[in-house]
Amino acid sequence: LRTHQWCFVLFNVLLFHVLLFGADLLEQYFLHSLPLSYTDAKALEIRERARKLDLDPLKANLSHTSSSAAACSNQEIFLLIVVCSSPENRTRRNVIRETWGNATGSRGHRVLTLFSVGKAASASTQLQLSEEAQKHRDIIEGSFIDSPQTQTQKMLMSVEWTVTFCPRARYILHAAQDVFVGVPSLAGYLQSLTQLEDIYLGRVVHHGVPDRDPQSPGFVAVRQYPEQFYPDFCHGSAFLVSQDVARKVYVAAREVPLVVPPAAFVGICAKRAGITARHSSRFAGEKHISYNRCCYKFIFTSSGMTEDELFKGWKETSDEGDCSL
Repeated sequence: LRTHQWCFVLFNVLLFHVLLFGADLLEQYFLHSLPLSYTDAKALEIRERARKLDLDPLKANLSHTSSSAAACSNQEIFLLIVVCSSPENRTRRNVIRETWGNATGSRGHRVLTLFSVGKAASASTQLQLSEEAQKHRDIIEGSFIDSPQTQTQKMLMSVEWTVTFCPRARYILHAAQDVFVGVPSLAGYLQSLTQLEDIYLGRVVHHGVPDRDPQSPGFVAVRQYPEQFYPDFCHGSAFLVSQDVARKVYVAAREVPLVVPPAAFVGICAKRAGITARHSSRFAGEKHISYNRCCYKFIFTSSGMTEDELFKGWKETSDEGDCSL
C-alpha cells in the first residue's frame, strides 16, 4: 500500500510539471522548427521587395508629423517596444516610463521603449503632447487625429517608422498601453531562439470574424474584406515581430484595407508575405493574469493592468531572487 501511495504522489508531481511547463517546451522544441509557409509567387515577390527596400525615399514621405528619429540613430537595438497610446493618457505613459518601460538593457542587450500616438482632437491636449514629446524624446506622432477609426493607420505608421528609423532593431514588440511587459523574461526567451527570421509571435487568434454590423465603430464591409474569417493573427494586446517581418508587413500593407482591426491587419499582411503567426502561451492576450511574483517573472505580458499593479509588478520582478519550481 505504501508503494502505491508513493507512486500516486510521484505521478501527481510529474503531472503538475507537465501541465506547467509542457506548453512552453512544445513551443521551444517543436513549434520553432515548423517549415516556412511561403510557396506562391506573390509571397516570394513581397519578400524580395522587402529585402531590397530602399529606405531613403521613405524618410521624406512618412505619415507622421514628428518623431524621435534620434532615439534609434541607426544603433543596434535588441528589442524595440512600441506602445500604442492615446494622446490624452499622459499619466499611463509616465507610469510605463517609471516601470517596465524604464529598462534600457537586458542581459547585455539594448532595449528601447517608444510611444505611438495620433494627433489630439483638443488643442490644449495637443500642446501638452508636444511638450511631452520635446521633454522625453520617445513619442512617434501621426499626422492624423487619434480615434477608434484610425488605430490601424497608427499601427501602419508604427511599422513604417520602425522600418525607416530603426532598421537595426532585431525584434519589435507592439503593445497596448494597459499591458505589463516582462522585459527580462522576453529578452531571455529571444536570446534562445535559433530561427532569427520570420518571427511573428503572440497569442494567436484563430478564425477571427470581421465585424459586419453597420452600426458598429469597427464595421468592415464585405466589399472591403470579403473573406469569412481573418487569417490567424496575434492578439493586438502585445505581439512580437523580427525586423525582416516588419519590412515584409510594410511592403504587403499597400494592398490591405485599413478598415480591418490593427492586429488583423498585421496578420493579413504577414500571410501575404508567407509568414505564419506563432502562438506562445506566455502572452496573455486580453486576459489579466492574477499577480504572483514568480508567475510574472515567467510570463511575457498581462493585460488590464492598473497603475498600482504596474509599479508592484515591476518592483518585485526586477529583483534577482530565484523562483523554485
